Formats: sequence, C-alpha cells, structure tokens
Amino acid sequence: NMNFLPGIWWSLPLVLVWATPPVTSSWWYMGAVGSSRVMCDNVPGLVSRQRQLCRRHPEAMLSIGRGVAAWTAECQHQFRRHRWDCNALERGQRLLGRVLLRSSRESAFVHAISSAGVVFAITRACSQGELKSCSCDPKKKGSAKDSKGHFDWGGCSDNIDYGIKFARAFVDAKERKGKDARALMNLHNNRAGRKAVKRFLKQECKCHGVSGSCTLRTCWLAMADFRRTGDYLWKKYNGAIQVVMNQDGTGFTVANKKFKKPTKNDLVYFESSPDYCIRDRDVGSLGTAGRVCNQTSRGMDSCEVMCCGRGYDTARVSRMTKCECKFHWCCAVRCQDCLEVVDIHTCKAPKSPAWMART
Repeated sequence: NMNFLPGIWWSLPLVLVWATPPVTSSWWYMGAVGSSRVMCDNVPGLVSRQRQLCRRHPEAMLSIGRGVAAWTAECQHQFRRHRWDCNALERGQRLLGRVLLRSSRESAFVHAISSAGVVFAITRACSQGELKSCSCDPKKKGSAKDSKGHFDWGGCSDNIDYGIKFARAFVDAKERKGKDARALMNLHNNRAGRKAVKRFLKQECKCHGVSGSCTLRTCWLAMADFRRTGDYLWKKYNGAIQVVMNQDGTGFTVANKKFKKPTKNDLVYFESSPDYCIRDRDVGSLGTAGRVCNQTSRGMDSCEVMCCGRGYDTARVSRMTKCECKFHWCCAVRCQDCLEVVDIHTCKAPKSPAWMART
C-alpha cells in the first residue's frame, strides 16, 4: 500500500517519500515504495513527461529528495526573521500550498529556490557518481588559460549544464502544459533559480611543482555552497518586480512604469502579499501569535513588526551556555558551563472578534 501524507515529505534510506498538496504546480512532493514504474505511476499530480523522466531516472528521484531538504532549509533560513517563515512544511499542514496558489513574492521565491535546489542536487549527484546518465563535466578536458597563465583541466568539474537541463525538463514540464499568466510567471522564476546556481560556479585549482611552486596547475569547476544561491535569491526576492501580462499574452510588462523591466535573473510576481499577521488558511498564513521577537531590533524581527502591533509576552528562562572558554596548547578549547537567565519575548494572539472570525 502506498502511504501518502498531505503537505509533508521526508527521506528514508532507499525510500523516497513525498506528498502532494493541492497545488497544480507542486511537483516537488513524491511518495512511493518499490520499483520505478510502481513508484512513478503512484505519484499524484505528475504530468506524463514527468512520469517518463521518473521511470527513466529513478535514482534521480532520491537526489531530488535531497534537493527538497536543501531548498526547504534554505527557505526557512532566509525567512527566519519574517512573519511568513516558510515553516508550513515542518508543521505538517497544507499552508505552503495555499501560499503557492497566490502569485505573490513568496511564491516567486519558493519556485526559484526549489528549482535551484533540484539543479544543485542533480549536479552534485553527477559528480559523486550516483546517476547512470551523467558524470563529471565532459567538456572540461585538456589545457586552458586564465589570468594566472596556463593550466590543465583535471579532477571532477561539476556538470552544471546537465543539472540545469534535467531540472528544466522535470520542473518545467507541468508549467509548459499551461499558457496562462501563472504558468509564465512560474517558468520565469524557475529559470531564475537555475541561473542562480550557475552564477556561483567557481574555478578551484591545485598547484604542482617543487615545494608547491605552481609551475603546473590542475583546475576544475565546482559549485559554491547552496547558501550563496539562497542569499542571492533572497536579494532578488526583496527586489522582486510586480508585473502584468502584456496584451498578446506572451510576456510581462511592469505594473509600475517607474520600475525597470525585469531581466531573466529577476523574480516576478502579480499579486501583493498578505501581511501574514493572523492565522488565515485561505492565504497560507500561520499568523505570528507565539512567534519569538527581538525587543531591541528595528527590523522585520522586531516585536513591533513581528507582532503586528498586538504586543508581546515576556518570560524569564534559565539556560546553560558555554562560557570562559580558553585555548590550551595544543590544540583544545575548554569551556565552563554557565547558567544564563534571559528574557524571551513572544507575540500575543489577536483578541479582536473580527480578526478571530477570519482564522
């Protein structure tokens, strides 16, 4: 029996478990056990092209599962100080699906970071020899030249082009079945996410020669840590451009003529975001009641902003911390355990009947 759980995923050894929330564009949740055909045929919501890829590359599905873990953690890191914190998956609810039903900036970021996560995971799997269909970048062979002189390609260059190609084929397959504004928006943001990973591909080299004199160098291309991609897409989220469809339905124009036309690297959205202050399942909001806020901050994590003006409760708690750490030659750091008393501030729940009626 297949066991599908709504709105949550996890990976177990040799078993990939995904589930599909009620969102037409949510390809990244899967759940099945058994042969590739059984697995792929029992994943709800996949279009025929995605099933074909799943059957042809069943081992890639496990890699995509790791990509899910990477992008989910990165999304939660980037939004950790915001009212919407990308934690709907962890809390076992379908709220992330509700967020994606809107054409908001949050939806744009999720599409971009999830697409990037697939590129990163597939590319890494290629380099580690986990996929039959790819290996290290075959184009990085022979000799080349850079600003430091000549070098030989060696080692294992990350096959980013294959990762992008696979992610584009799998992730974009469902969007390509539709030609509406939402599909064009999702395709644009998916592509921005893929391009972000390639942006941080870097050349690494090892020197050879007497005493490491670098008379000879061997170089390869490697992806940067996924955090670089997350930080870059976070900046794009903050600078996301609101757009409207052009008259012939083939692309976008800016909603406000004062803003620049979006490039292929920018994130785009149609709808303004809700404030996420109160619990509202229709928009995918958990609200901020009970969220920890920073009393001294003036940013998005401040108690005034996080709590939406409702005020906050303060609790004094004791916790053990490492203190009086000293370096001992050679080579250890020894610390003492100290009891620390701190104040924790959490947002109050809304009391207005009008607000409560909406939750």
